[in-house]
Amino acid sequence: MNNQPQPNLPQAVPQAVPLGTPVANKPQPTAGQIPKTPAGAPSSPPPPPELEQMGEKVTLKRSFENFWKSPADSGPSLFQGSTKVPDFYGQGMASVLDLIAPAGFKIEPNYIQFGNIYTRTLFVFTYPRYVQTNWLSRIINYDITLDISMFIYPIGTHQVMGDLRKKAGQLESSLAIEREKGMVRNPELETAVEDIESLRDVLQRGEERLFQFALYFTIYSTSINELNTITEQLESTLGGMLIYTKQSLLQMEQGFNSTLPLGIDELKILRNLDTGCLSTTFPFTSSTLSTNEGILYGLNRHNNSLILFDRFNLENANSVVFAKAGSGKSYAIKLEALRSLMLGTDIIVIDPESEYQALCEAVGGNFMRLSLDSDKRMNPFDLPTPGEGTISGASGESILRSNVTMIHGLLSLMMGGLTPAEDAILEKAIFEAYALKDITADAQSHKNQPPLLKDLQSVLQNMTGAETMVSKLSKYTEGTFKGLFDQPTNFDLGTGFTVFSVRDLEDTLRPIGMYLILNYIWQKVRFKMKRRILIVDEAWWMMQHEDSARFLYSMAKRARKYYLGLTIISQDVEDFLASKYGRTVVNNSSMQILLKQSPAAIEKVAQIFNLTEGEKFLLLECDVGEGLFFAGLNHVAIKVVASYTEDQLITTDPRELLARQAEKAQQENPSTENQGQ
Repeated sequence: MNNQPQPNLPQAVPQAVPLGTPVANKPQPTAGQIPKTPAGAPSSPPPPPELEQMGEKVTLKRSFENFWKSPADSGPSLFQGSTKVPDFYGQGMASVLDLIAPAGFKIEPNYIQFGNIYTRTLFVFTYPRYVQTNWLSRIINYDITLDISMFIYPIGTHQVMGDLRKKAGQLESSLAIEREKGMVRNPELETAVEDIESLRDVLQRGEERLFQFALYFTIYSTSINELNTITEQLESTLGGMLIYTKQSLLQMEQGFNSTLPLGIDELKILRNLDTGCLSTTFPFTSSTLSTNEGILYGLNRHNNSLILFDRFNLENANSVVFAKAGSGKSYAIKLEALRSLMLGTDIIVIDPESEYQALCEAVGGNFMRLSLDSDKRMNPFDLPTPGEGTISGASGESILRSNVTMIHGLLSLMMGGLTPAEDAILEKAIFEAYALKDITADAQSHKNQPPLLKDLQSVLQNMTGAETMVSKLSKYTEGTFKGLFDQPTNFDLGTGFTVFSVRDLEDTLRPIGMYLILNYIWQKVRFKMKRRILIVDEAWWMMQHEDSARFLYSMAKRARKYYLGLTIISQDVEDFLASKYGRTVVNNSSMQILLKQSPAAIEKVAQIFNLTEGEKFLLLECDVGEGLFFAGLNHVAIKVVASYTEDQLITTDPRELLARQAEKAQQENPSTENQGQ
């Protein structure tokens, strides 16, 4: 048993001395510091760890006690001699770095993860012998989140000339040796010598300079799989131009820092380029959407270039326009219609608010107002007569069956839906109504006078199970709406500009009227091919009913075959897309125009059209007549512009219309004011 006395640990703790206190003799060591041993003196063993840790704790405690004492009691301050006092309050506040910093930053050999974002950096290590101007535009216009960083280091011409002279001498010597040995010519060496000599010539004349160039790409995604897919697509796109890249493996952090807007190149992967080659990397161009044919849709907000386009050059000529009320959607479509008319395209408009009447009258078009007191009528039982320009292969039977299907949908809409039994009875009754007028599958019989709605009602009265349908149809043949749908057609769809107005129809009759007009137009379009554009304004009216929505969907899918471009305009995006046919209409439209959107509908629009956050913000903050223009796989920001004359024809701004009326009245009565005085 060891009887030696144990050391008294508390007594061995060094006394804490406040900083700045003068001490006689030699300076004392601070808390936790081991005293230095003089040179040549035997070194003493270090104190036990327990003693050292306890000494640190006690000294720290006493130091804080002295700090919090009042100046009168504490003597010299703990921070005497220093004018900077720690800002404990500021250290407890959130800074800008705290707000923008991610929750975590994980560095892997081939990617970096910060928060929910994955990123990867690639660098270009070789270029082809020849590159095209703006070869980077394909990458810049790529629909991904991407950062591109370029570093350009000029090289002194004097230094380069010396290096090139040495290199040229080495290559010339190699060529001379091969000639002496009788070897066949080496095209690779000869080409290298020619390149060096041509570069020396342009450098000596000052026509070009030499630079060291570094090019890095940092891509972002929300998952590893998406990151790998984007990486493969980027490498494939650049590889197709013989520009090869590699991932900055084990240097992802340095690569990420090199693409931050700090101007710091931590990778230093450089290649030599002259002035001409370097100029091809400058992304002076942005997304453009202009061809040498078509009409002017507006200005490209990215670069103020013209958006000249012909919608009939796309896969199909269908177009959809979505925007909130008052954002200029009708203005843009009127402008398109007016300019297309000048190129020989027939324009047909279904106008729910008579907005197109002034434009129609100005260009000498046909304006038909569908209402109870109008003298213009259309018979839904009309059959197209095959003639010149008829689609080949259309037999009389197919024409009859197609029209029966159209009438069936219209009557179902008029009667508010049918039961399965009524559906079968109605189809049989329509065929019998045609048979009463000696109209059969023979195309020649289609020249006979077609039946009317009251003829169908008479047929239904003699059929068992059709009592409900007869009573519903009586409203259109004998009741309030008599004469609207049961009269012979006295209107012909001519050429040029044609407008069908349904403004004066009651809300319950609008879908029926629009369906009837579309049916009439469709029959004319199918059997007389001509370049036409059909504009359906406020199409959400038709999407509220199953039959009319299905009919519009059918037209969107089949319009291309008959040289027809369908334009759908709607301000209620959610109502339009809520229908199962609305999304299909959008998918079958190669051209889309999105103008200013409301915050309530922007998420739905962004989901349908795959918009980025920047594009969503643009649609929320843009002015009237501004938005996004989609044509096929390309899209740009657009600003619709019109000349003064065009604006006078198509504007519907109430303030401008009232001012114009007042000016016109003043011109007609110039002496009224003088007479009053």
